Amino acid sequence: MAVEEEGLRVFQSVRIKIGEAKNLPTYPGPNKMRDCYCTVNLDQEEVFRTKIVEKSLCPFYGEDFYCEIPRSFRHLSFYIFDRDVFRRDSIIGKVAILKEDLQKYHNRDTWFQLQHVDADSEVQGKVHLELRLSEVITDTGVVCHKLATRVLECRGLPIVNGQCDPYATVTLAGPCRSDVKKTKVKKKTNNPQFDEVFYFEVTRPCSYNKKSHFEIEDADEVDKMEIRVGLWNASNLKFGDEFLGELRLPLKFLRQSSSYEAWYFLQPRDNGNKSLKPDDLGSLRLNVVYTEDHVFPSDYYSPLRDLLLKSSDVEPVSASTAHVLGEVCREKQEAAIPLVRLFLHYGKIVPLISAIANAEVKRTQDPNTIFRGNSLTSKCIDETMKLAGMHYLQVTLKPTIDEICQQHKSCEIDPVKLKDGENLETNKENLRQYVDRIFTVITKSGVSCPTVMCDIFFSLRESAAIRFQDDPDVRYTAVSSFIFLRFFAPAILSPNLFHLTAHHPDPQTSRTLTLISKTIQTLGSLSKSKSASFKESYMATFYDYFNEQKYADAVKNFLDLISSSGRRDHKSIEQPILLKEGFMIKRAQGRKRFGMKNFKKRWFRLSNHEFTYQKSKGDHPLCSIPIENILAVEKLEEESFKMKNMFQVIQPERVLYIQANNCVEAKDWIDILTKVSQCNKKRLSVYHPSAYLNGHWLCCKATADNTPGCTPCTGGLPANIQLDIDGDRETERIYSLFNLYMVKMEKMQEACGSKSVYDGPEQEEYSTFVIDDPQETYKTLKQIVENVKTLEQEHAQYKRDKFKKTKYGSQEHPIGDKSFQSYIRQQSETSAHSI
Repeated sequence: MAVEEEGLRVFQSVRIKIGEAKNLPTYPGPNKMRDCYCTVNLDQEEVFRTKIVEKSLCPFYGEDFYCEIPRSFRHLSFYIFDRDVFRRDSIIGKVAILKEDLQKYHNRDTWFQLQHVDADSEVQGKVHLELRLSEVITDTGVVCHKLATRVLECRGLPIVNGQCDPYATVTLAGPCRSDVKKTKVKKKTNNPQFDEVFYFEVTRPCSYNKKSHFEIEDADEVDKMEIRVGLWNASNLKFGDEFLGELRLPLKFLRQSSSYEAWYFLQPRDNGNKSLKPDDLGSLRLNVVYTEDHVFPSDYYSPLRDLLLKSSDVEPVSASTAHVLGEVCREKQEAAIPLVRLFLHYGKIVPLISAIANAEVKRTQDPNTIFRGNSLTSKCIDETMKLAGMHYLQVTLKPTIDEICQQHKSCEIDPVKLKDGENLETNKENLRQYVDRIFTVITKSGVSCPTVMCDIFFSLRESAAIRFQDDPDVRYTAVSSFIFLRFFAPAILSPNLFHLTAHHPDPQTSRTLTLISKTIQTLGSLSKSKSASFKESYMATFYDYFNEQKYADAVKNFLDLISSSGRRDHKSIEQPILLKEGFMIKRAQGRKRFGMKNFKKRWFRLSNHEFTYQKSKGDHPLCSIPIENILAVEKLEEESFKMKNMFQVIQPERVLYIQANNCVEAKDWIDILTKVSQCNKKRLSVYHPSAYLNGHWLCCKATADNTPGCTPCTGGLPANIQLDIDGDRETERIYSLFNLYMVKMEKMQEACGSKSVYDGPEQEEYSTFVIDDPQETYKTLKQIVENVKTLEQEHAQYKRDKFKKTKYGSQEHPIGDKSFQSYIRQQSETSAHSI
């Protein structure tokens, strides 16, 4: 979900690897162990939760999380909780990374010390204030100063224990005084509109003495005064109201201006100089990749995009723009991700991969090492399989993986690791049955393999067979090295990374999946000496079960089917595919004439056929909405029911109002529901952003419930559920990579010149580049550099224009916005440098 900024779209995303925690404090009981889980939060809002690791002070999570961030935020936070069966789970500690500091830790495994968590430090949101200092002449002629403090509104306050009933306190504090005033409580909102004014006497008549009847407070005393605005949640709990954040402003800043109006970020409360050792609570290992893309309109990217998309037609392909990107990037995967997404979007991925794969095969000397390195080809195919093959994995592996996770059978076949009471033969039989089942579902799934994968496999097979005509098996190994080694085996080993399970499996299940993955990988490899493929003797012994020709024949038949030239996807369009499921809260739709329209928690399921909900997972559906009956899916304004993260599914006769668990979940549901219903013939062009309550629409005040909408529906999305790709965003990412590695491109230009002029040994610094035709490669590099520099100038101009227009203290950039302060410094330095 992009934020529009004057013709430019801004996308935020984050990819997180939660590794492990270590040295957590012991539990104050006889057991001393803890049952811990970790949450990921945007400020105070939880968007992801790991599994619970039981009875450990060094829990290993091994979980990955990716999300598009649909709103602004200040901190990316991680909380370690200790589960408590009888009471609310307790927080052990947290890691909070400021948004502007995320680049420091970009794509690096980092150990963070856990910090103490208390109510005084857990703040978020911003407040809008207006201050006015004025002179008042008293009846006796004495001049007094009065301060008017207007609290207008707040935005983005945290929700505490499921509710937010905020009020504000306003205090004029000085060395010898403290005047406190308070706003009204605003119920059920974290964006309260207060608009209340409070008056304070800053300088006032003092005690009577002989020199004068009145004495004005010393100016130095006034300079020590400050106005404090505190935000609180009105709580019914016996512990009192909860602190939400505060703001402290010294009065001396008003001396330059009698009136001042601005937005401010709320700040933590002073903890009274408590000294806490940072290493008391243990540490957490994280890898965070935060990306912010600033995307111009499509025309800006046309020259670079055209250069990229003709890569498969360039001779030799090593002189193409796509191949050059792979050469200059530090890691091939950096280049592969945006390249694959861009070429998939424009339907040109098969010609690209065919061209770079064919070039790689020609450079390969040994058929046994074909596609075994981390080349641009292998990384592009990996990424294509992840994108195009996700539903294929779901329908093929998920049912069996779910069963393995639920049954929890012991499958340990290493005699050294057997637990007391376990039987080696029983474990072998359990493992053999699982391997047999997974092997069978894979080898019988050929007709379900996505067409784009089959076309790529056909190309690989042909290139390998032509290059190594004396090896009859190379046409199989070229394909199996991807479909088994880099697709099915990793998905079995780490099902959570392929969305087959919600979390990383427990240690015993993880061990079972590791053994299955090893066996499936070897079965698919078709190597001539399979027992030698295993380092462990117990695995070689176990593999004897599968040393039958029927297994090799099944693999070859499967590989033939998914790599044959005339093969197309025979999968029936009627086959239902589960797209998303989970608990949400829904409001009664009013299908019954009488009855309360209350809110209830329900289990929702979305397939490519229908959208349903039931009381619990596995129950019979209480309501089923055919996809063709979904006319629009849009956000619902918070003011409708005083509830956050709500959206509406609009049907011909009624509207279903739903509340998701957090902003990320709400965005995911809106996107997937919109995509799956995009081609419906009767889709609406306008909708009501608020609910119909008490006989009228809250947004436009129309009284008829069938009044056409008052707001245009959001723009259309691609109907292809699997591949929702923004081509301009991917081109922007490729531009960013070229810009980042500009020095390496210049080195590559030098290498082209060196190869053209000198016919001798290469300089060591140039030997890392693959350059088959120096002149063609140099020409491509020159075009890339020109296009990148043009885009760089556009970005620089946009930043300069934005810098001129942006006001510090606006709602978009409140006072206290450190990222904007850093941006101001950068722009000032840039301006000074250019002058």
